[in-house]
Amino acid sequence: MRWIDRIPMLWLVGIAVYLAGAPFVPEPHLTEKWRMLLDGTLSQPLDIFDFFLHTTPLLVLVIRLWRVAQLRLQGKD
Repeated sequence: MRWIDRIPMLWLVGIAVYLAGAPFVPEPHLTEKWRMLLDGTLSQPLDIFDFFLHTTPLLVLVIRLWRVAQLRLQGKD
């Protein structure tokens, strides 16, 4: 998990926000893919890949923020 700590926070936030919103018009892919997942229509390999492509940076950002919070609670800032 230390490799996540070495990713610059600014880069991680930028990539996560960009991929969460891209393409911005008419609807972000992430919104479309989550809707497909909840509807049970996320079945095409390209759609599944797209879902993971746009979700992974957000997941890494959440893990990074969680690790930062844990280190601060332990006093290892």
